[in-house]
Amino acid sequence: MGLRTDLPVVAVVAAGGALGALARYGASLAWPTPDGAFPWTVLTVNAVGCAVLGTLMVLLTETTTAPHPLLRPFLGTGVCGGFTTFSTYGLDTQRLLSAGDPTRGFLYLGGTLLAALAAVWAGVTAARAVVRARGRHA
Repeated sequence: MGLRTDLPVVAVVAAGGALGALARYGASLAWPTPDGAFPWTVLTVNAVGCAVLGTLMVLLTETTTAPHPLLRPFLGTGVCGGFTTFSTYGLDTQRLLSAGDPTRGFLYLGGTLLAALAAVWAGVTAARAVVRARGRHA
């Protein structure tokens, strides 16, 4: 693939990423985490992003109607990738651990992982139920 064929994908990923990052930033403004507090906002954002990604991937890959080829990179890689944040999750874990709070640090580390896995499973399961109920024409 050349630049000419890749450019539309790069553009929609960038646009989606900007929208996702703005939404995450908005969540952090709406529900700020005080210094030293448990980072519930980032945990919630990551879990919601995983649920949305699971739902999207079923709707974009397991239905009989083929989506526009740029929809998956825009929504999945772009919006969901920009919305969720592994780096902040890692930084928040490190901050809790280095603040002498290993219990909350490891609860956050494991809790986010479990919440994300449960959320993507729930999104996939719910979307598949909808697709089956609608006769695979979601």
